[in-house]
Amino acid sequence: MAVENGSGSMSTKEQEQVAVTVTGSRTVSPAKSRCALATFDLPYITFYYNQKLLLYRTALGFPDAVARITAALSDALRVFYPLAGRIRQDADGALAVEGDDGAEVLEAEAEGVAVDELAGGDCDEEAERVMQQLVPYTGVMNLEGLRRPLLAVQLTKLKDGLAVGCAFNHAVLDGTSTWHFMSYWAQLCRTSSPSSLPQQPIHERSLARSVRVRLDLPESAEAHEKTDPNGPKKALVARVFSFSAASVGRIKSAANAALPPGAKPFSTFQSLGAHIWRAVSRARGLGPADITAFAVFADCRGRLDPPLPPAYFGNLIQAVFTGVPAGMLLGGPPELAAGLLQKAIDEHDAAAVARRLEEYEAAPKLFHYSDAGPNCVAVGSSPRFKVYDVDFGFGRPERVRSGGNNKFDGMVYLYPGRGGEGGIDVELALQPEPMQRLQNDADFLMI
Repeated sequence: MAVENGSGSMSTKEQEQVAVTVTGSRTVSPAKSRCALATFDLPYITFYYNQKLLLYRTALGFPDAVARITAALSDALRVFYPLAGRIRQDADGALAVEGDDGAEVLEAEAEGVAVDELAGGDCDEEAERVMQQLVPYTGVMNLEGLRRPLLAVQLTKLKDGLAVGCAFNHAVLDGTSTWHFMSYWAQLCRTSSPSSLPQQPIHERSLARSVRVRLDLPESAEAHEKTDPNGPKKALVARVFSFSAASVGRIKSAANAALPPGAKPFSTFQSLGAHIWRAVSRARGLGPADITAFAVFADCRGRLDPPLPPAYFGNLIQAVFTGVPAGMLLGGPPELAAGLLQKAIDEHDAAAVARRLEEYEAAPKLFHYSDAGPNCVAVGSSPRFKVYDVDFGFGRPERVRSGGNNKFDGMVYLYPGRGGEGGIDVELALQPEPMQRLQNDADFLMI
């Protein structure tokens, strides 16, 4: 017998046969979104918002482009909901992302600036200065996520195109998750077909680490910076060096040329990383006994036991360091440097990842850039990220760059070359004098 609740009437006999009695009624709303920050996330709370800049050439009217991009952003944030929240600290000092306060979208104009002035092969200092104004939240520490949006987007009208500048709170996501989000957002903007969208993100951070860590946060970003033992940051110059597929091939061949039969070959990253490390050490004029370090922010998704898929959304990276006296690095062959990188990366297995997490949980630390050391080369980003596939419906970007945040002396971002086919762009920050020497180093430039 069908039973209707709330309407109609039944005879006395029918009522006696009813076995179900409705005892209450309520309206249920979706739970307020919450995403606990894992141990992997916490070291980045005193880093700065990660900034990415994508330059597009388009004839589409600016108002129409803004309307399409922001509508797709709203839909993307429903799926990547941590980016719409704010960082909260509970009574036990643990951090999480909560709420749906939203992202910030800014509109700007630079109609006197053409895309080619910024996306050309040789960007002068004026172009660099303009590009830094196309990304929001410069100088904003991730700690500010307690009060500010975790994602800010600046859409700037150029003379013949559009600049999309994004700032992501680095305590919430790493590079893999950043470009997962960007690909999803762009795909939403150019198509309405759900089947064509990238895989949805995995937000369960306890899969990576379930430990709750108490952090004693500084009062402000300024208060934290004042505790840096090495004082204020030095003036830096940022440049992009584009290596063709042929140049990358020659670098890799040189690193592998003297390997004995059966030895594990060096990867493209290890070969190019060694090439950059040696060239920067020459440009710095290091003495033979000066220790120089190389750090790579390694993706740990595949290193965990069990491994996690690329769709895990959050930070799942750790800095892997190796160091050597500059005299040994520069006096030895290319395979010596590549071998050091290969060994450090191979040894960073699940056990090493777990030890690093346990060390941090036993003594949580708020980091400074100077912790990397004075003669460090550090690599973030990856040429494997498909940054030039981020198409909002008006073509591939003409250039992808990083903003000024999180750049210290020796910081490197690697991007695939826009032309594809194995080329790699090396975005590098150095002090002015070493940068000048590097720009004149024919061995580095492969000319």
